[in-house]
Amino acid sequence: MEAADAPARPDLKAIVGALLLAHGRALTAERIREALIRAAEASGQDPPHFSTAQIAEAVSEVRSALEAAAVGIEVVEVAHGWRMQTRGDCGRWVRALLVKAERPRLSRPALETLAIIAYRQPCTRAEIEAVRGVSVDHVLRSLLEMELIRIAGRSRLPGRPLFFATTPKFLEHFGLRSLEELPAAAELRRRDSEADGWHPPAPGEKVEAQERKAEDEQ
Repeated sequence: MEAADAPARPDLKAIVGALLLAHGRALTAERIREALIRAAEASGQDPPHFSTAQIAEAVSEVRSALEAAAVGIEVVEVAHGWRMQTRGDCGRWVRALLVKAERPRLSRPALETLAIIAYRQPCTRAEIEAVRGVSVDHVLRSLLEMELIRIAGRSRLPGRPLFFATTPKFLEHFGLRSLEELPAAAELRRRDSEADGWHPPAPGEKVEAQERKAEDEQ
């Protein structure tokens, strides 16, 4: 009999269900076993010894539970593994949701800064501020957190300031396949729903004060 303070044995069905949901892609029995072993080692427990057959049985139990619950989610076998996905008969509602899915909204100051980086990259904070005429520290932090820009090394100028450049997520946000497709400034503005009435500055163009009403909020 197990000691009263001994950790409970893992509920394999629940763990497998959580892994399938969290991963979002096909999981093999080996990947599931690796996750079980790493979790046990991280908590100082002996690694569990679940066979491929036991893992497959747990997946089958998850599949049956989802079918019984009729929640629009199923487990399918793909590429020597399993994937949790929405049911085909719910597809039209899922597609409607994804079509209307909101992108991260950019404020006018954020879009302005992003446009300068996009057209001049790599560029330093000082170079961006020379165009904008205001501090961009907060905006740069926000764009970094949104993963629309990245740190792209350091300049050789005194102080070795950081270079900033755009990321693949920037391309995704504006529907571009590569920087070679970077459109004219007006088109870039049009592609972001929060930029109505504002035009990104051309290289060397100063931003007029009346076009920066929201900057103090940034």
